[in-house]
Amino acid sequence: MNKILQTLHDSLPVWTADWLDIFVPAVEVLLIGLFAWLVMRFARHLTRRLTTTYALPVKLSELFLRVIGFVVYGGASLWALERMGVSGAVLWTAFTGFATVGAVAFFAAWSVLSNLFCALLIFITRPFRVGDVVEVVEGGEKEGVKGRVVDINLVYTTLLESGDEHGGVSLQLPNTLFFQRIVRRWHGTVPDGH
Repeated sequence: MNKILQTLHDSLPVWTADWLDIFVPAVEVLLIGLFAWLVMRFARHLTRRLTTTYALPVKLSELFLRVIGFVVYGGASLWALERMGVSGAVLWTAFTGFATVGAVAFFAAWSVLSNLFCALLIFITRPFRVGDVVEVVEGGEKEGVKGRVVDINLVYTTLLESGDEHGGVSLQLPNTLFFQRIVRRWHGTVPDGH
């Protein structure tokens, strides 16, 4: 194919040869995109047919299509970039660099992200509310941290351990702690004057 293009390139006037260098890769990229679209259309049709024939869960077929879409469109993107002259080594270097930075950032922010996620779970599942008295215990009957919940924010849950909000002792516990330990919640009369 390259010999045909080279012969065509050599036989054309100079001003059209420059356009040919742009036109051919553009057509190749369009054909790669069309091919990827057709493969995904076939995959959707096949998945729909298999789902109805064998009564497969819809969520499973959606997950399958997402994975296939990632592979097909990712491969088509890499193939298109290669046809436009981007080196595979450059792409791999860029990918590994971004992945490394992303992994470092993820691990650096892991505790904050886990506290945010646990705050979301606290707001959704409502294991306790502001005003409830809770105790976070290490295990069994061993005494733990106890107090009245006065605030729940995205990172911490604040417990008033003793006194009142103006002259007492409060504790800020990370939200993840409520999912890593046993939480005792009092209903009705609270022991120890809380």
